[in-house]
Amino acid sequence: MANPSYTYVIVGGGLAGASATEGIRERDKIESILLLASEKHLPYDRPPLSKKLWLGKKKIDDIFLHNKDFYDQNNITVALGATIKGLDVRNKTVTDDMGTCYGFKKLLLATGGIPRILSMQGGTMAGICYYRTLDDYVMIRRETTERKSAVIIGGGFIGSELAAALASNNIDVTMVFPSPYLAHRIFPEHLSQAIQKLYRSRGIKILAGEMPSGFVKNKSKFVTYTLGNKKIESDMVIVGIGIAPSLELARNAGLQTANGILVNEHLQTSFPDIYAAGDNAFFHYPALGKQVRIEHWDNALNQGKVAGRNMAGANESYSYMPYFFSDLFEFGYEAVGDVDASLETFTDWQKENETGVIYYLKDAKVRGAMMCNVWNKIETARELIRKAERVTPKKLLGAIR
Repeated sequence: MANPSYTYVIVGGGLAGASATEGIRERDKIESILLLASEKHLPYDRPPLSKKLWLGKKKIDDIFLHNKDFYDQNNITVALGATIKGLDVRNKTVTDDMGTCYGFKKLLLATGGIPRILSMQGGTMAGICYYRTLDDYVMIRRETTERKSAVIIGGGFIGSELAAALASNNIDVTMVFPSPYLAHRIFPEHLSQAIQKLYRSRGIKILAGEMPSGFVKNKSKFVTYTLGNKKIESDMVIVGIGIAPSLELARNAGLQTANGILVNEHLQTSFPDIYAAGDNAFFHYPALGKQVRIEHWDNALNQGKVAGRNMAGANESYSYMPYFFSDLFEFGYEAVGDVDASLETFTDWQKENETGVIYYLKDAKVRGAMMCNVWNKIETARELIRKAERVTPKKLLGAIR
């Protein structure tokens, strides 16, 4: 029996992969599409897993990107629970873990990222949750009905969002992270200290500058040991220390990789009929003039669509400037560009550490902007970054309001 073959094959059932099906169908209404998803759920949005689902603002049924009818009506075959183990660029096939081989004319690698694992005693023991998926949310949500304390390892996006979400659901939370303060890679120190004060006022214990040294299970409890000789007992341990791009498939197939799968302006890899998009793509960001890899929702959404259109012959350059957002109790923000706390920063507060704009500068030019409880100003911020003009603090006052 001949191997099944499709015009378009998408490896990855996340936002980038699902968006690519939309992009393809914008230009090609007929040719066959196969979407291979390693999870057993239809593609869904990830941000609610650490935000709105916990706050009762969304239900699980609300987070799916499309229902089954969308895929059926658009001639999209969806294979759930399919993990791709092999890619043959010469013969243009991919092979799953059951040995099924699929042929393609155009392929998209939207394989996303893999949670970073703690390499220490007990770091992979049963029950420790490396938070990433809908199944993780369901498991932890179920745990919170009976258990009342959690240790969260990590002080970045996922760690800080989950800490706020769990604390809002009456869970006793302790955060452990190695940096001197919360979200130190993006927040200037004065803002980070203010956010930490907010967290502590909500009952969250913060062990900054600390790292776990090991974990043990004591009956129904976890015990977390730290390098600073602290011992924390909890009902749950949740780890959110970032992801590594999923590159094994691409590397084994001989595609060029660096901090991600290398793609050109059309999102093509070093093999022109293979594209990459989303968390695993290492692409040129024109407004910043450098290669980047971005792990945010808006990038996956728009990059996936452009990749899909290009697979169907569009030949578009990806020049979009993606934004990202977060909600930490009542402190919310939207940000765009190079939001890196190691850059020079200038803050234009309307209310200090609550409402205002943080500008990230290099050579007196705006490289990024974070709008703190200031909404619907992303395009204004993009324009400031695109202009790449030298600015003074005085000129930035009131530039975004």
